[in-house]
Amino acid sequence: MTNKDIVSFLNGQWPPSVETLNGQAISFCQDTSTLVMHFDTDERFCHSGDIVQGGYISGMLDAAMAYAAIGLPDLCTGVATLEMKVSFMQVGRNGRFTGSGRVIHSGRNIAYLDGELHQEDRLVAAATSTVKLLRST
Repeated sequence: MTNKDIVSFLNGQWPPSVETLNGQAISFCQDTSTLVMHFDTDERFCHSGDIVQGGYISGMLDAAMAYAAIGLPDLCTGVATLEMKVSFMQVGRNGRFTGSGRVIHSGRNIAYLDGELHQEDRLVAAATSTVKLLRST
């Protein structure tokens, strides 16, 4: 599969959770195991005016990281998040977010991921995650 094929594959099968976040794969790089996604929010995602609630920001990071693993050919068909740590750097405002997820290391059953969520040129949040790799057998 080419990187472009992986982007098409991912965009063709989002679950409702990613659709709710208006997620779309933009690019994938097999060499660095990195997925870049866009997410678009509206007022339903916000509290205190136009501030996006932290759970949605965490969901965007979780999606970008998980689908970086799922996008890798022959790695897995899904992941189960075992642990996730999110650090919030600054407020995310209603609008477009760009998330990146990367597989840092993968073993037979467990993988370690990291991710960042930006809004324009501002780092909004960063995360790390430990996931169980799911395979169809």
